[in-house]
Amino acid sequence: MEGRIHSIETSGMVDGPGIRYVIFTQGCLLRCQYCHNPDSWARDSGELRSVSSLIKDIKKYLPYMKHSNGGVTVSGGEPLLQIDFLTELFKGCKKLGIHTTVDSSGGCFSKHRSFQTKFNELLKYTDLFLVDLKQIDDEKHRTLTGMSNKRILDFARTLSRKDVPVWIRHVLVPGITDNEKDLRNLRLFINELTNVEKVEVLPYHKMGAYKWQELGLSYTLEGTEPPDEKTTEWAKQLLCSQKTIQTV
Repeated sequence: MEGRIHSIETSGMVDGPGIRYVIFTQGCLLRCQYCHNPDSWARDSGELRSVSSLIKDIKKYLPYMKHSNGGVTVSGGEPLLQIDFLTELFKGCKKLGIHTTVDSSGGCFSKHRSFQTKFNELLKYTDLFLVDLKQIDDEKHRTLTGMSNKRILDFARTLSRKDVPVWIRHVLVPGITDNEKDLRNLRLFINELTNVEKVEVLPYHKMGAYKWQELGLSYTLEGTEPPDEKTTEWAKQLLCSQKTIQTV
């Protein structure tokens, strides 16, 4: 089986525990204003790679994964758009005893029976989800990403009901995702979930802005600067559940 791959990072340190082999898949339904990989949006682009070729390459890094309690993370783009490929890849990883993580926005999550059947199969081979909660206010989420957040919140709730370990991620963008009321409402939502092990507040950065220019796209956040440390720490404290959630 083949999947469309945007890029690969062989020694990732920020997408799950330990040292990780990170696969960025091609294709995404969201159009986040701060996206640093807009070249990953098109679903018919990227490099076609077979599961067997990826497993062969992953094996080279097993010592680093084992020593650091790391593993394989599939990010994007949106990995769930290629759920059959993702499941086969994770089956291969599990045969090698590798920890598996999916980094997803949940934008393509569906309650349709056919998707749910495939999703439940994927869960058998997945140890952790990194769930990107971009904006709790639906109208603001539509402006920020081009889509409603209803599927994404359903995605998070479903993982909670199935007791699948989750790390929540929130990108802090000054003037867009740092409103105190929104952050408090996001915290209330996170507190409803029973499976959250960690909350990560990721400061907005401009490192991918040049890609927008190369693609002929207008970068909406031109002039927006990253949040300072004080603001980032304040947001972390707001999103921290009283006792059960570790913030990063």
